[in-house]
Amino acid sequence: MPTQTLATRKAALLAQKAAIEARLSSIDEELDSHHNPDWEDLAIERENDEVLETSALTGQQDLRQIDAALIRIKQGDYGNCVKCGAEIEQQRLDVLPATPFCRACAT
Repeated sequence: MPTQTLATRKAALLAQKAAIEARLSSIDEELDSHHNPDWEDLAIERENDEVLETSALTGQQDLRQIDAALIRIKQGDYGNCVKCGAEIEQQRLDVLPATPFCRACAT
C-alpha cells in the first residue's frame, strides 16, 4: 500500500477513534446522571440506559477493531487479510477501514 494512502488511512482511523471515545464519554456521563426519585420516570430512564449500554458496547468493540488496525499499520500488515494473507480491496477499506478480513474471508 502506498505510504500516502497508509498515512491517510491512519489519520482517518485516529479521527474515528477520537469520535468514538468522545461518544463513549458522553454515554458514561448520561448513565451517571440518572437519579430520578419518580418511579415512572426512573423506569423510562432505565430503558434508555439499556440502549445507551448497547451503544457503548458497540463503541468499545469498534475501538478494539481500530486499535488492531493501527497495530497492523505499525507492523506493516495493514491491508492484508489476517486469515488468508490476500490483499484487501481498496474499496472495502474505504468502507471498513478497520477490517482485518478480505471479502472472501469475511463471509
